[in-house]
Amino acid sequence: MKKTRVRFAPSPTGPLHMGGVRTALYNYLYAKQNGGDFILRIEDTDSNRFVPGAEQYIIESLRWCGIIPDEGVDADGKVVEVPSEKHPHAPYRQSQRRGIYRKYAEQLVEAGYAYYAFDSAEELAAKRAEAEASGQTFIYNYESRTALRNSLTLSPEETARLIAETSDWTVRFKMPEDEVVEMDDMIRGHIEVNTRTLDDKVLWKRADELPTYHLANIVDDHLMEITEVIRGEEWLPSLPLHYLLYRAFGWERPRFAHLSLLLKPVGNGKLSKRDGDKLGFPVFPLQWTNAEGESSRGYREDGYFPEAFVNMLAMLGWNPGTEQEIFSLDELVQAFSMDKVQKAGAKFNPEKAKWFNKEYLRMKSDEELAGLFVPVLASHGISDDFGHLCKVVRLIKERATFVADFWDIAWYLFKAPEEYAEKDVNKFWKPENVEPAMKVADFILAYDGEWKREALEGKLEEFIRSNEWPMGKVMNCIRLALTGSGSGLGIADVVILIGKDEFKARIDRAAAVLG
Repeated sequence: MKKTRVRFAPSPTGPLHMGGVRTALYNYLYAKQNGGDFILRIEDTDSNRFVPGAEQYIIESLRWCGIIPDEGVDADGKVVEVPSEKHPHAPYRQSQRRGIYRKYAEQLVEAGYAYYAFDSAEELAAKRAEAEASGQTFIYNYESRTALRNSLTLSPEETARLIAETSDWTVRFKMPEDEVVEMDDMIRGHIEVNTRTLDDKVLWKRADELPTYHLANIVDDHLMEITEVIRGEEWLPSLPLHYLLYRAFGWERPRFAHLSLLLKPVGNGKLSKRDGDKLGFPVFPLQWTNAEGESSRGYREDGYFPEAFVNMLAMLGWNPGTEQEIFSLDELVQAFSMDKVQKAGAKFNPEKAKWFNKEYLRMKSDEELAGLFVPVLASHGISDDFGHLCKVVRLIKERATFVADFWDIAWYLFKAPEEYAEKDVNKFWKPENVEPAMKVADFILAYDGEWKREALEGKLEEFIRSNEWPMGKVMNCIRLALTGSGSGLGIADVVILIGKDEFKARIDRAAAVLG
């Protein structure tokens, strides 16, 4: 059996959509499960849509996700241009392979599977307008080609002259007139399409001496020995042409799998950047800034862990058949199978994406999270003892979804409040609450027992209840002095983490400011 070889072949026309990352992920998982290779190939033959920086964005996105190609990109994250033992099929940019495609296009012409077409853009536009005027649609196919300027209608001499003297001609595939193309898809099963519904696609263009996607895709997949083509369902209409191209060349055909779309959270249709902008979530793995300086959000910059992002993507359109939802990348490799990939589109749920991140945050060690929290604190002008920081993280990580949430949850553990919430002051800072609260504060300052939350918490409750003071009101009064509001962590937790000196300073300041 041949070694499994799959490829991800994006076009550098802008930022990589999360749907594209999922396609790369499924290719990667399939390759690794079958002991094969995952190849990254850059399909940059559309020079009009090329966007500077997009290629590096694609590579960096995959590396952030841990989806590392076996071939096509070197250790420094550069697309390989020179063949080597590890990268035998270089170069991996189609624009650098442009010299190989014309001979394959002409091979098809010589064998009768394609022809030269000399119709100008203006002539074709006139044909379309004429058809529309009569309520029809112009299609360059088995019917119309007999009345157009091409090597099927012109003499060999005129054809040779036009090839030599003009530069706006193309090579088109000669679609069979009435044939049922029978195809098999790893996800969608058996498919049949009659060629009467298909047009004669352009395969190669003399103007820029570049192939279209259809020819380059087939030639490169053959030369790179691709065994399975796993791609988005937007390419499903092209499958009959690709089947026929493999047959025309006499090449062994890879197996095909067409993945369903990622759908918007609300309503119907494909998930787009507009949906993300409207509902407040990213659709790109990394932040992207376009030529006009407009930035789009990225999962990395929004604080998502790459493992959580990958896990979430894997579950959009694939079901392991069990109740398990949390998978490491290695576990995904073991569990993944194409027969459990769904035909129907997968509706994206931004809240579920947050849930995945929350789960991964909880699984990380206090030390790792404390290290990630350091730059967040630094952005607020604060540095802290690492051991103390680990204790803070251990206390608050169950409440957080992102590392940045640590500051919102527990900023008052690092700096005293400068203001007090007026609503909570009016509610809790009353004479009947303040007097017992001050006595509780004195009790804490005099406490010489075990300096742990459980011990202090128990003694506080015992002291308050023995004096028959209202527990909630007294505690909220103290919490207001410590945090600036009536909500937050437990009093014992705060006291243990800020220490007696800071505790006394905050109580004294609240008493002075609030009376």
